[in-house]
Amino acid sequence: MMVALDGTIVAIANPAIAKDLHASISDVQWIANAYFLALAVSLITAGKLGDRFGHRQTFLIGVTGFAAASGAIGLSHSLAAVVTFRVFQGLFGALLMPAALGLLRATFPAERLNMAIGIWGMVIGASTAAGPVLGGVLVEHVNWQSVFFINVPVGALALVLGLLILLDHRAEKAPRSFDLLGIALLSGAMFCLVWALIKAPAWGWGDGRTWGFLVASVLLFALFAYWETRTAEPLIPLGLFRSVPLSAGVVLMVLMAIAFMGGLFFVTFYLQNVHGMSPIDAGLHLLPLTGMMIVASPLAGAAITKVGPRIPLAGGMIATAVAMYGMSTLKVDTGSGVMSIWFGLLGLGLAPVMVGATEVIVGNAPMELSGVAGGLQQAAMQIGGSLGTAVLGAVMASKVDADLAGNWARAGLPPLTPAQLGQASQAVQIGVAPVSKEMPAAIIPKVTAVAHDTFISGMSLASLVAAGVAVVAVLVALFTKRGVNAGAGAGVGHI
Repeated sequence: MMVALDGTIVAIANPAIAKDLHASISDVQWIANAYFLALAVSLITAGKLGDRFGHRQTFLIGVTGFAAASGAIGLSHSLAAVVTFRVFQGLFGALLMPAALGLLRATFPAERLNMAIGIWGMVIGASTAAGPVLGGVLVEHVNWQSVFFINVPVGALALVLGLLILLDHRAEKAPRSFDLLGIALLSGAMFCLVWALIKAPAWGWGDGRTWGFLVASVLLFALFAYWETRTAEPLIPLGLFRSVPLSAGVVLMVLMAIAFMGGLFFVTFYLQNVHGMSPIDAGLHLLPLTGMMIVASPLAGAAITKVGPRIPLAGGMIATAVAMYGMSTLKVDTGSGVMSIWFGLLGLGLAPVMVGATEVIVGNAPMELSGVAGGLQQAAMQIGGSLGTAVLGAVMASKVDADLAGNWARAGLPPLTPAQLGQASQAVQIGVAPVSKEMPAAIIPKVTAVAHDTFISGMSLASLVAAGVAVVAVLVALFTKRGVNAGAGAGVGHI
């Protein structure tokens, strides 16, 4: 819950942090980027640590470190300190996530594993969607530091319960050494890829820096793959990917995250900047999505146990595609009831995918690689979310750039210089009307109408692209099947 919550809750606190610490918006972006980079780059290596030393120990260290780093952020008085401790949050969060999946895999027998992963998926989904609501309440009624301090008692409780309840499971074939060069190559490749995706909206997809990092990522991934075939005990045995269901599960997780994270990115702007809602109201309007994920995730786990993952996964992505198509029809004056239908359907579609794809990835990996498999699952989700935000953001930007000048002229507004048009386009891409104090009051409603209509056209196209990604994911889901190693968990290697 802490790791997923921190992925979205902090965005609400950023304006307050910027004001209190006298930081620019570009500086504050490092608060999110530092956390995300550290998390994404470290996940697979952290999973390997769990396989080597035991997932219980790794989980408890992750919980303690994450809570401590959160408390340190709340006590920080400079942006540099906040960013530094956000890096530590990401590193300790990377220890938590694969270890949690490794513990579930080792503890539950095959017939109960999907239900356990269903409850895990419910917590992840609900925490991700609830972040803006909780963040809005804390920032508005307490302070921005409370967004981080809240992890301290939660982490302390998790540590106590973990020490009392969790059992240490070690696989008989657990790795005995570390592939240090493999870790370096994979970390470098992941960093270059994620950094390119983070910076692409600012640099531009045609910029040499974007392509430089992407090419470097490809080269490092190629070197990593070559080295993994040469070393005695690789970080990721490439034979894992001979399992078609496991590979399909990884691809499916990426596609799901592209559609979900990318689509949700624009919905928050739509609710707050177009409909004029407060962060709390916007979060409340997303409750159908959160509530449906809470209800549907355990049910999806039970259904997957009964009929296997293929039908629930394909059905979930069909529902996601329909929901994203429905979101492409939203207008400036769309009512809460219609929005709730599409948000609820999106939650219903995502639940079986979160549960089923996780089971397919972790269940099709050998027991001694359950941590690496958990890291793969989480890395796929993080990369997919970043890719969705970057690609759909580029779709939005291109549509706004193409439509804004024409819409502006047709509304009879005073012409803009190229520089003014560029600034206006950047504002419209997040649903903000480019009005100023010097602007005559009579034309402000026209400018607002043009901005919101242009934003809606961009969001509609981005939602249609997300729906197309979900349709591709339906086909990928057909290649999944129940984990062949899922039964090799519970009762093995208690220490």
